[in-house]
Amino acid sequence: MATQPPTSRPRTSRLHEAHDAKIVRASVLTVSDTRTVEDDESGALIEQLLRAAGHEIGSRTVVKDDRAAIRRSVQWLVSEEVDVLIMTGGTGIARRDVTCESIESLLEKRLEGFGEAFRRLSWDQIGPKAILSRATAGTMGSTLLFALPGSTKAVRLAMEAIILPVLTHAVGLMR
Repeated sequence: MATQPPTSRPRTSRLHEAHDAKIVRASVLTVSDTRTVEDDESGALIEQLLRAAGHEIGSRTVVKDDRAAIRRSVQWLVSEEVDVLIMTGGTGIARRDVTCESIESLLEKRLEGFGEAFRRLSWDQIGPKAILSRATAGTMGSTLLFALPGSTKAVRLAMEAIILPVLTHAVGLMR
């Protein structure tokens, strides 16, 4: 009996792909005490990459590194019925990094594999400093939430290597 050689990418069936969302509506939230929408390079990069992939942008907002303000912003953006909310900033270990603590109780299902994959890929780029990232993801109602570091290099890595390749399928499953 002949077998096919392994491929580098798993094959997906048409039935499996039938669940993929055709249109994804996304919002971007930057957590920063020093950035505005005008000078927020990481938020702009997320928006640019989402648009280039054919997704719609609901809004792009900047909020201060304050737990209550972050929670209010996340709850408001999710109430706008977006499929995905991608956050950047506040996921490190500095005293002002409170994004993860702010959204922890809001997450209904955690996507542990996202943080693991992100840190694994980051290790290849920056070495042991990758363990200092607390990038995380999960669901809130029918919305996917991703919390990324604030650096544009980290944002590009997370978006191109992890989020964009799975986004339409994940949104389709959430619906």
